Amino acid sequence: MSIKSQDTHEYGLKPLRLGVSACLLGARVRFDGGHKRNRFIIEELGRHFEFVTFCPEVAIGMSTPRPPIRLVGDVQAPRAIGSRDDSLDVTDALREYSAITAGRLDGLCGFVFKKDSPSCGMERVKVYSDTGMPQRGGAGLFARAVQEANPLLPVEEEGRLNDPGLRENFVTRVLVYARWQALRQQPLSKKALIEFHTSHKFLLLAHSPAAYRELGGLLARLDSVPLDALAERYIGDVMRALKAQASRKLHVNVLQHLLGYLRKHIDAVSRADLADAIDAYREGMVPLVVPIALLQHHFRRNPHPYVSRQVYMNPHPRELMLRNTL
Repeated sequence: MSIKSQDTHEYGLKPLRLGVSACLLGARVRFDGGHKRNRFIIEELGRHFEFVTFCPEVAIGMSTPRPPIRLVGDVQAPRAIGSRDDSLDVTDALREYSAITAGRLDGLCGFVFKKDSPSCGMERVKVYSDTGMPQRGGAGLFARAVQEANPLLPVEEEGRLNDPGLRENFVTRVLVYARWQALRQQPLSKKALIEFHTSHKFLLLAHSPAAYRELGGLLARLDSVPLDALAERYIGDVMRALKAQASRKLHVNVLQHLLGYLRKHIDAVSRADLADAIDAYREGMVPLVVPIALLQHHFRRNPHPYVSRQVYMNPHPRELMLRNTL
């Protein structure tokens, strides 16, 4: 099932397709016949993404409502067994469905899983030992298959999206990955790869200065390494770097870099206002959106061709207000 978004924006692929556990969109597919409707996913992300929904347990023919299942045995390779009736074993059916489906997600730019689910839990899912003692070290069978088959795909759980930093980080990664998918829909060229990297430089600097330097060194080898091989290594390094949340200190570093592009074009009072806004953000007195909005104001009046290409200035739709709480 898919749900059309109201507004896809210019962020790469059209439409932007996000995989979501069906219960999070209000579908009554849980074992008890209920759902886990998530307001942020439906009302906020739903304005910008087309949802493609999945419920592995229903997909393998389990009823709604149905006997609950849990993970049992080896944390790395658990079996899905009935919670109340251990003669119910849907492991093989779930693994077969998961393997087939996980290999057919090329059109998605991200995935939101249902936390704690024995099929869809991304991490810290309970796995029970033979003595009945649980440990939180597992992953749902479907979620594990999706992540293993699509290591670059941004994934998150709905519970973690309540954290402002994790929420902003996830949406940022989703949109970077969407841009990459759009780039790869065309024949790859050295020029296109360099342009992609150039537009993401400040974003990378905010997440990992080390990766920023290493990726620059990698692209310096464009003429000595096969392009497709280098591109695959490049995007792998990019997505891994972006998984690290951008710290306040690193954001301040980028903000000061941006201020440097304006120093010769704005008066002393405006420079002082910008410096004060950056310092206020550094001290936690205002959110990131405040110095960013002030910088955007001055760059609209004093356009800079390099800064205008930077994804960092507008990494996601403004309506999501993701920087208002950072």
